[in-house]
Amino acid sequence: MSLSDTIPALLVLADGTAYRGWSFGAMETAIGEVVFNTGMTGYQEVLTDPSYCGQIVIFTYPELGNTGVNPEDEESSKPQVQGAIARNICHKPSNWRSTQSLPNYLKQHQIPGIYGVDTRALTRKIRTVGAMNGGISTSILDEAELLEQVQAAPNMAGLNLVPQVTTPTTYEWSQTTIAPWEFNSENIAKIGDTFTVVALDFGIKRNILRRLASYGCRVIVVPADTSSDEILKYNPDGIFLSNGPGDPSAVTEGIATAQSLLESQKPMFGICMGHQILGHALGAKTFKLKFGHRGLNQPAGLAQRVEITSQNHSFAIDPDSLPESVVEVSHLNLNDRTVAGVRHRSLPVFSVQYHPESSPGPHDADYLFEQFVLEMQTARQSAIA
Repeated sequence: MSLSDTIPALLVLADGTAYRGWSFGAMETAIGEVVFNTGMTGYQEVLTDPSYCGQIVIFTYPELGNTGVNPEDEESSKPQVQGAIARNICHKPSNWRSTQSLPNYLKQHQIPGIYGVDTRALTRKIRTVGAMNGGISTSILDEAELLEQVQAAPNMAGLNLVPQVTTPTTYEWSQTTIAPWEFNSENIAKIGDTFTVVALDFGIKRNILRRLASYGCRVIVVPADTSSDEILKYNPDGIFLSNGPGDPSAVTEGIATAQSLLESQKPMFGICMGHQILGHALGAKTFKLKFGHRGLNQPAGLAQRVEITSQNHSFAIDPDSLPESVVEVSHLNLNDRTVAGVRHRSLPVFSVQYHPESSPGPHDADYLFEQFVLEMQTARQSAIA
């Protein structure tokens, strides 16, 4: 790509800091919370993860786009980010699975990006000051004008973004085959029984559905505003609470549904926002982290067990608010000791703050899906007995 083909772009943060670079993606103006992801791989999965709705993502890896994009690596039907920030961009990918370049993919979906930015300096600023709103534009190149729009945008705290990403209608996940590059393909349905799982969709990733299906589950995905009565009409063996964007405390309908579902005493498993919503349902509170956890190498564990995990969240459960007589902490983030997992003391209910389904990321925590299935198996056997 020649310099004559480049289009100027501007990035402005809410504190007035400005960065100039070049556009890759759509010729748009986008406002969102600026956060950073430290993963060295998986940019397409990050871009299409619904948990990033409302955010502009800084990729700390120095070059994006080398492997292009392809339909198999999408975690939803389209990119969910507001925008993307990179140091360098590859316009001509080289990979046997690639069907499109990253810049063209973002253009197709009206997502702006800016490159040529000192992402190291920008990331250090976010780590020091904290995540804040920002704006990317190719049409507004005046810093003061773009800053005015950025400062008028709502903050992430208190923001319910789930209605923007949840499914509008109930559907059954039908993908049961595992691609040849997937891990543990030989363990499909190794439990032996088939279990019905109702997944409450706060912004669910496709690989979560793939992992549940790979353990023999029939997965029914329902909108986030589905009532507990409607969910229980499916007579599920287990209930799954998905990941999602925004402030979990603002998802009051989902919290109320989770509280009601606890009374059914059915096995329940939550990931990321699902973990936070379960925490609220159990009587705990959440708080906003300074800059969140987003990357593929976050250590989590407890009692001499360590897992390297994929994480993507802005909020965490307040450990002091957990009712200790009801719930116990099962995992901690070993970098900052925030709560990374909880388990009910008497019910088959548990959750984790991180992403055991990976995509992208390590597979250390895949056992949690098997654990969920075993809980359903035990509950079914107890009901028969």
